[in-house]
Amino acid sequence: MSHATTANQATGHAEGQHHPIKLYLVIWGWLFVLSACSYLVDYLGFQGYLRWFLILLFMFVKAGLIVGIFMHMAWERLTLICAILVPPVAVLVFVGIMIVEANYTLITRVVFFGAGP
Repeated sequence: MSHATTANQATGHAEGQHHPIKLYLVIWGWLFVLSACSYLVDYLGFQGYLRWFLILLFMFVKAGLIVGIFMHMAWERLTLICAILVPPVAVLVFVGIMIVEANYTLITRVVFFGAGP
């Protein structure tokens, strides 16, 4: 056995790092359960903000599992993780700004033009 191979094994860095199949099967099972919960939200007839909160919660958890495990981001450097997380956060900030602007525009139109017929 060469010195480089022994050093790699000692530090835990092996060429072509492999993860146990059990991890992928467990994540697949969680994705199945979370998808079933998403369908149950509609089946049980939840309405309003609770419905949308639950659907979005399940969606984000499933997306996090897929990105973290199947795209191997859980084992990547911080810069790659930031490359995945920063753009959606920026989009959410811009959507919030648009919501504030839309409310301002609506209020301005109601004040100057009236509520309508």
